[in-house]
Amino acid sequence: MFRALYDWVLRLAEHRHANRALFAISFAESSFFPIPPDVMMIPMILAKRERAFRIAALCTLASVLGGIFGYAIGAFLWESVGKWVIDLYHLETKMETLRTLYNEWGAVVTLTAGVTPLPFKLFTIANGVFAFNFPLFVVLAIVGRGIRFFLVAALLKRFGAPVQEFVEKRLNLFGWLFVVLLIGGFALISLF
Repeated sequence: MFRALYDWVLRLAEHRHANRALFAISFAESSFFPIPPDVMMIPMILAKRERAFRIAALCTLASVLGGIFGYAIGAFLWESVGKWVIDLYHLETKMETLRTLYNEWGAVVTLTAGVTPLPFKLFTIANGVFAFNFPLFVVLAIVGRGIRFFLVAALLKRFGAPVQEFVEKRLNLFGWLFVVLLIGGFALISLF
């Protein structure tokens, strides 16, 4: 089931516009788009392991810039765009819980959202809505997203060939695991 998609993404990873596409996906994922950039970043690194850290840097930069856009949505476009994005993920009733978390643990919440598979876009928008310290938000976004993407890049650079072989032998398992993690991140948010 996932083979055709995997082969397509591997081919796309070697395309001359792959960096632009990765930048766009990373930017959008941090502000409104549901699919994480890992679906493109990982095949790009597997295809060109010598460029692993450049790819991670591109992903981090785009994700932080997208996070700043998400912050702006929350701070300046809440009524017109922010509410729509939050409603799209059925999390409108969770905003007060998030407000309480931000009042007490804003930095920890932001950093955790940057590193984990939690939907980062929801937290970038929340940072803007709750007027979280903007310079601190940017630093936490750089650190959190940097940890996430550079850790993946380092592991794939070091263990790329065996990891690729392992994943390709169990492609359906990893495909379904990715779907479960994606849905699980949104489900975890809904528990707050």
